[in-house]
Amino acid sequence: MKNRNILLLSIALIVGLAFSGLFQQEVQATELPTGEPIVVYGANLTADQKEQVKRLLEVEDTDKEAEVSGADIAHYIGGDPNSNMFSSVKIIPQDDGYGIVVDIVSADNITQVTSEMYSNAMLTAGVENALVVVAAPKPVTGHSALTGIYKAYDEGGAELDKDRMEVANEELSITTDLAEKSGIDAEKVTELMTEIKKEIAEKDPATREDVEEIIKEQLDKLEISLSDEDRQLLIDLFEKMRDLNIDFDKVRDQLEDLASTIKGKLGDLDIDIDEGFWEKVGNFFKQLIDDIIAFFK
Repeated sequence: MKNRNILLLSIALIVGLAFSGLFQQEVQATELPTGEPIVVYGANLTADQKEQVKRLLEVEDTDKEAEVSGADIAHYIGGDPNSNMFSSVKIIPQDDGYGIVVDIVSADNITQVTSEMYSNAMLTAGVENALVVVAAPKPVTGHSALTGIYKAYDEGGAELDKDRMEVANEELSITTDLAEKSGIDAEKVTELMTEIKKEIAEKDPATREDVEEIIKEQLDKLEISLSDEDRQLLIDLFEKMRDLNIDFDKVRDQLEDLASTIKGKLGDLDIDIDEGFWEKVGNFFKQLIDDIIAFFK
């Protein structure tokens, strides 16, 4: 009996440590230390351009620095490794409840991506509670800054989900493409994306048809007319988000704030732990129980 009690106590300790390890791996791995800035420079900056970006981002000697290249685009989102990288970012992690605030300090040089577009894509990628400053020394689209944010998390010892990063990048590309080729105001397109996410949080669509209906409702509500091809792009994008089980309900407040900001310009997700995590926990305990039964048998 004494040996059995010691065994059960040991098992309980192992269970506690294992559960703690799983929880930290899934939750804390996506967090950066609060108040510790990380600066990521585009790899194609000249020495003079880098100094200019340093001034724009107000880089301090104590700030951690890194560089983002085409190889990083290939690594994080499967993009073109030959991409030229000029957009640079400074990310300052904040306390819970801060949300996402994006400040483009060289607005004339970021020609396609708005601060709200960055915020929306970052929510999709799993970034939260951060002040992000974006700069470029010459006119560029601004897309590479998103990869710079991913690199900042990596350099800071955190980890974002690769599938979510890829979908966030696709979201940013579709948003800027719609604004460019459809002649729709950038804020209007971003409002559409935000409202769709809010509806997904509200209705939790179970099927592709449900996603299609949400998109149709928001297009009608905002009086936005898109081609069948562009509608399909949106359907495919948000279907991918649905498959990833992104819980936008937990970032409802941030979506509301973002929607208010966008609407103001027209007239800045604690992401829940994904279902895969709970499945792993369930499988762990099931296997543990099976092992205990087998041991005593």
